[in-house]
Amino acid sequence: MESVKRLSSDWRYPTTLLCVYGFFSTVKPLEPFLIPFLTGPDKNLTTEQVNNQIFPVWTYSYLSVLVPVFLLTDWLRYKTVVVFQCVMLFITTALLRWTESVPAMQAMQFCYGVVTASDVAYFSYIYSVVDLKRYRKATSYSRSVQLLGYTVGSVLGQLLVSFDLMSYDNILVFTLVLTAVALVASCLLPVPQRSMFFHRKLSGQRASEEGAKRHRGGSEGEERDSETSNTSLGDKGDTKEEQRVEEDEDSEEIKGEASCSQVVLQLWRDFRQCYSSRQLLYWSVWWAMATCGYNQTVNYVQVLWEHVQPSQNFSIYNGGVEAASNLLSAATAYGIGFTEVRWEQWGELALGGFSGLGAAALFLMTFAGNIWVCYATYTIFKCLYMLLITIAMYQIAADLSMERYALVFGANSFGALLLQTIITSVVVDSGALGLPIVPQFIIYASYFSVISVVFLLRGIFSVCKAQRMKKEQLSLNGKQSEICEEHKF
Repeated sequence: MESVKRLSSDWRYPTTLLCVYGFFSTVKPLEPFLIPFLTGPDKNLTTEQVNNQIFPVWTYSYLSVLVPVFLLTDWLRYKTVVVFQCVMLFITTALLRWTESVPAMQAMQFCYGVVTASDVAYFSYIYSVVDLKRYRKATSYSRSVQLLGYTVGSVLGQLLVSFDLMSYDNILVFTLVLTAVALVASCLLPVPQRSMFFHRKLSGQRASEEGAKRHRGGSEGEERDSETSNTSLGDKGDTKEEQRVEEDEDSEEIKGEASCSQVVLQLWRDFRQCYSSRQLLYWSVWWAMATCGYNQTVNYVQVLWEHVQPSQNFSIYNGGVEAASNLLSAATAYGIGFTEVRWEQWGELALGGFSGLGAAALFLMTFAGNIWVCYATYTIFKCLYMLLITIAMYQIAADLSMERYALVFGANSFGALLLQTIITSVVVDSGALGLPIVPQFIIYASYFSVISVVFLLRGIFSVCKAQRMKKEQLSLNGKQSEICEEHKF
């Protein structure tokens, strides 16, 4: 029994279970062939219906449920929302398998928006059960295992479709089985003992926090004085201590009842404190802007491929392309966990430079008119984004001034969704401009160009400022050493 407790308390146990969940929940063999499936004889939908009526629902759904899911994530302490995400993924796959109409496909996209919004629980969970020194490795593991799942799903899909081993419908049934495995793994996850707002202080945690405060703020002499004072108080002090403990328990219950009405105010306070770090703010701005552009690109890239090469013969390679891009992205994300780079100094320059390469890849994909060039540039674009988002996740988690992971990640995702909703409602939605796919991708490539210019300028400024401060410090140290030498004589 003791060995089981030690295993469950070790950081490897929840990390391994979460990685198992992340892997099986992302193995989706049909995803690379979603457009041929929806526009083929199975569903008989048109490309315009898929592009302008069905896919935009995901963005609106994602935005509408993100805040409620975030609050539930904290209230239920992560695990329940992870399980709920898996259940919604099961429902999404079932709707895709057994329904056909446009409204049914819109309902499917709504459910998938809920699944995507619940990612905040997946990524925040790991930070609530591991130490700060393991953030980088935990981030790289949880991110890379998802990419590995996407890769395996793409390879499976490619094999099943190329060799005609399964129909699209049977592939969806196979996906439901994999989702059931993920559901079992999510149910085995241990529940974290704390959260940010609704479960901020548990009895054991309160004692540890008090001990930490004494360790940071006091000295051994102060502790001895405190012990002497407590001894002199005698029974009176013991009585007061008992009363204080009882009052703490009562106040804990009151706080639990009042937290529902005060949580919005608490969110605002913690939001301001988290984003008081300028470095964190810059990384978060890039996160929101780049994630918006990435989601738009990935959501509609198969439509672009169908436009570039309408022949069904080429669509069978979509799985291989997704597999290659996911595998390379997983390797990139995993490798970040073992790099030693001063991202606080060079990070903004890297964000600008790599975002510029991503913009160039999108422009080339849009205008090349060759499906193989499209495949290659898509792989490059995806690897660049996964490289940068993994770095950003680690930097943001490491720079937080308090344990507010879900708040920051949720706020960044919400900012990305606001931008994405604006772009979707204006550019994609059939109720507005409803642009064809090529003008859409010109806008996405230009969008990443703007990101690149902004962060390149900011990065150059930061590096020059750091170099100037370093020279001034060296000059000051030199003058001080000269003064010391003069005083010697």
